[in-house]
Amino acid sequence: MSLQTRFVFFILCLWAAFFALPRRAALAWQPFSPCQTRPGAPLLQFKVVKNYPHDPGAFTEGLLFANGNLYESTGLNNRSSLRKVDLHTGRVLKEDDLPSQFFGEGLAILDGSLFQLTWKNGLAFQYDLHTFALKRRFRYAGEGWGLTVGDNCLIMSNGSSELEFIDPKTFAVKRLLQVRDMGRPVPMLNELEWIKGKIFANVWHKDYILIISPETGQVTGWLDLSALRRQLPPSAEVLNGIAYDAKKDRIFVTGKLWPLLFQIRLLGH
Repeated sequence: MSLQTRFVFFILCLWAAFFALPRRAALAWQPFSPCQTRPGAPLLQFKVVKNYPHDPGAFTEGLLFANGNLYESTGLNNRSSLRKVDLHTGRVLKEDDLPSQFFGEGLAILDGSLFQLTWKNGLAFQYDLHTFALKRRFRYAGEGWGLTVGDNCLIMSNGSSELEFIDPKTFAVKRLLQVRDMGRPVPMLNELEWIKGKIFANVWHKDYILIISPETGQVTGWLDLSALRRQLPPSAEVLNGIAYDAKKDRIFVTGKLWPLLFQIRLLGH
């Protein structure tokens, strides 16, 4: 290669690198896509401790554990409900169906009350924990997806990368938290659970759980639960359901139309 040819080649390389910079910078700030293989935060290992029966007809939207039982919100119009479920048998101990126009979503417990979201109705319901008697209704803007409790607030997802911290007495938004993984917003945040000061979140369309700092919104780790599908039928839909037993330090996970609920333990975390 002649000196002149080498010089031209060098100039062309510089030109290509210069015009590639804006694209690379843009890629660095692209939102995290549910179609991506995995997040960028560290992968955490887990072990399945035990599995329990779960209603295969339950389109699980919200899940929690309290007073020795599971409480579950199921979705779909004409099929949405609020349930109290026996952990060991999967038997529904108490159930109230929502009116047909409501699509049940996230569920949380605070101060003896259950709070249940609806998908597109802009309504949340507050019930008595023991009787399921309706106590109050709250209006909110946008869609309701997942719900949990942390720092004496309700924490709500709405299908975006943003979590809303909500006053449980008024349902007013107190602050917003942008969830990012390696600098990229993470959309499609769904079912939520507060575990040991962290927010655990399902991502819709994916069989993994993200672990989020409630202070910074940074994803600090993730769990790939796709291996659980080896024990599930083809009819089982997306992973969506996280419950935590704080007294016995147990984590439970299930999904929409899953016939099983799994108790898992995080390793080295």
